[in-house]
Amino acid sequence: MNPAIRTVCVDLADWATTTKAVEDIGPVGLLVNNAGVSGGVSFLDTEEADLDRVNMNIRFEGKRALVTGAGKGIGYGIAKALAAGGAETTALSRTQDDLDRLKAENPAIRTVCVDLADWAATRKAVEDIGPVDLLVNNAGLSGGVSFLDTEEADLDRKFAVNVKAVVNVSQVVAKGMVARGQGGAVVNISSTHARLGAKNRTAYCASKGAVDQVTRVMALELGPHQIRVNSVNPTLVKTRMGKAALSDPTLSGSLLSRIPQGKFAEVEDVVHAVLYVLSDKADMVNGITLFVDGGLTAV
Repeated sequence: MNPAIRTVCVDLADWATTTKAVEDIGPVGLLVNNAGVSGGVSFLDTEEADLDRVNMNIRFEGKRALVTGAGKGIGYGIAKALAAGGAETTALSRTQDDLDRLKAENPAIRTVCVDLADWAATRKAVEDIGPVDLLVNNAGLSGGVSFLDTEEADLDRKFAVNVKAVVNVSQVVAKGMVARGQGGAVVNISSTHARLGAKNRTAYCASKGAVDQVTRVMALELGPHQIRVNSVNPTLVKTRMGKAALSDPTLSGSLLSRIPQGKFAEVEDVVHAVLYVLSDKADMVNGITLFVDGGLTAV
């Protein structure tokens, strides 16, 4: 047992007794409602070893990770966090200057410069990287015009990077995972706009909806090989691009009013979600869409 842990014994099925017991505890900053009826031993019989198994210290030593769109924003943060967590990390971007900046911050990160819209060049680049245990398909294009003004070129460009590149990169990586027989984890960065429509975002919303469906199909087909595939779907994130969008008070005010937590996501919020889903702590998490949105999609 851990003497630093305060214990309270009460039957939660007894409403009045539970209310009194919780009131007596005093102020609480963090609450986890975990109690349930299942098999196992009583709380009083839980040992330190049982508690140790739920330690959320996430590390990636011995893992090889690939992050696309790693030159800036969310991908930049994910690549740095994976490297800091011990993973042998490769960062992929189409902009060499961004990769050079990342490399200067962490020389251990391997960088690869390729335009994901180029199917053949991307496939060759990813094949040359070698075995990958953890894949984050983060690269994506945003922006757009009204539905009536959306043109074929806009659809083609968004789908080439946001959807086709996810399939292309994942195929190369997953084939290697299957051949090695050691499993793996894939995270596709999607968006709340996979579920929620947005004006002037026809191609973007359609592409992110496709990402969520690709994620589900991948989870179904690759799950038997112990390869987990999930999507992480953030709301507007305060990256450099996100902050530019927030400079429009009409957009920012309208969106913020719909978020129950009353704030936009930071890069770290998305990074932490991705690290969890990639980790062994999420061993039974497969085929989900994890919204990082302060409750925006709860209504």
